[in-house]
Amino acid sequence: QVQLVESGGGLVQTGSSLTLSCVASGRTFGDFVMGWFRQAPRKEREFVASVNYNGVGILYGDSVKGRFTVSRDYTKHRMYLQMNTVQPEDTARYYCAASLITSLPERDPTAYGYWGQGTQVTVSS
Repeated sequence: QVQLVESGGGLVQTGSSLTLSCVASGRTFGDFVMGWFRQAPRKEREFVASVNYNGVGILYGDSVKGRFTVSRDYTKHRMYLQMNTVQPEDTARYYCAASLITSLPERDPTAYGYWGQGTQVTVSS
């Protein structure tokens, strides 16, 4: 089992920056592929970013590429999402997720067996 807790969400203005954090506990942090997803009202859950076991393999969703940066700190058991130049369309609840499954793409939410409760990000125009 692993427990995930997100933090760092809030209300921000268009064009500003925000950093989300996810702390993991319960198992060896390096066992997991870690991912960020988001979900806006009446929309499907969307892949944002992922970082693999060794922290080198990183993927981004097309809508955030070039603006968001994902990273993980193995000593603190944390994953971060640095969000720059946020836009109103970035408004969503952001979820941290952990995966032990290597046979599914990291962009696929069904690959992740563990999820946090999410943190709300609202971008005002």
